[in-house]
Amino acid sequence: MASSTAETSRATPRPRVRVRGRTTQPDDELPAWTRALAEGDDPGFFGPGSAVWAVNGALPTLVAGIRALLLQTLHPGAMAGVHDHSRYREDPLGRLDGTIRWVATTTFGDRRQATEACAFVTRLHGRVRGTYTDAAGETRPYAANDQDLLRWVHDAFTEAFIGAHQVWGRPIPGGPDAYVREWAQAGRLMGVEDPPTTVTDLHAELDAYVRDAKVDERVVAAVRFIRRPGLPGLTGWLYPILFGGAVASLDPRYRRLLGLRRPWWPAITLTRLVLATGERVLGRVSPSERHARQRIGRLEVSAADAS
Repeated sequence: MASSTAETSRATPRPRVRVRGRTTQPDDELPAWTRALAEGDDPGFFGPGSAVWAVNGALPTLVAGIRALLLQTLHPGAMAGVHDHSRYREDPLGRLDGTIRWVATTTFGDRRQATEACAFVTRLHGRVRGTYTDAAGETRPYAANDQDLLRWVHDAFTEAFIGAHQVWGRPIPGGPDAYVREWAQAGRLMGVEDPPTTVTDLHAELDAYVRDAKVDERVVAAVRFIRRPGLPGLTGWLYPILFGGAVASLDPRYRRLLGLRRPWWPAITLTRLVLATGERVLGRVSPSERHARQRIGRLEVSAADAS
């Protein structure tokens, strides 16, 4: 029976869901956590029209993720945690999938789902502890859930995502400050106390961190891996363009610290072409946003029926 079903599935094309005139994956091919975003009892912490939906749901996040990884290596404590505890070299796609799941659930899930996703990551980080040598040569302890590292990771993520969107994305509802202010809620869910709520405050915090940046062999090895992670298939072919775009879009100070040079070729333009092609193929609305809109639509219908 299983064999017969598989053969029928191959012989009969699966129906595709139309989104703004384009096709997307059918629901039964999506991960369970994506489909679960259609469930829940509230619109979530953000919702349609928010700056967070506009930024985190757009394709420039493909470049933003690379920017965030590069930036995060500049904190010696964060780099020590990745070096000592992460399996990113053995399973880069697994780590990427986990990050995508956290971002999408926190962005598009209801409040319970978003809170649980952050709590899950916090529990994983509970065992990430050790020591590192700071820029002054002193040995310091680190723990992934320490306030200092939580704030650094949140700030680097925020800067990377808003920076990539400002280069390749559409206008942000309320402007960049609105994104920083709204995404601060994700920082609070992760345990960050009083995260920055303006672009000015965000950059001031990053500047303070970067003054203590230390680039050692761990950073060099991590950057080398981020440059060539060995991704399979079409992703592997396109990745060098996205990496080049990420490097070209970085603040020159960060490039210098990381030992990177702006590509000689038009990385910003080629990345824009890749993202535009991806949007034509995949559509402007991600599966995560589509399922979140289904949840919100259901809640609106229920509220109307009850009134």
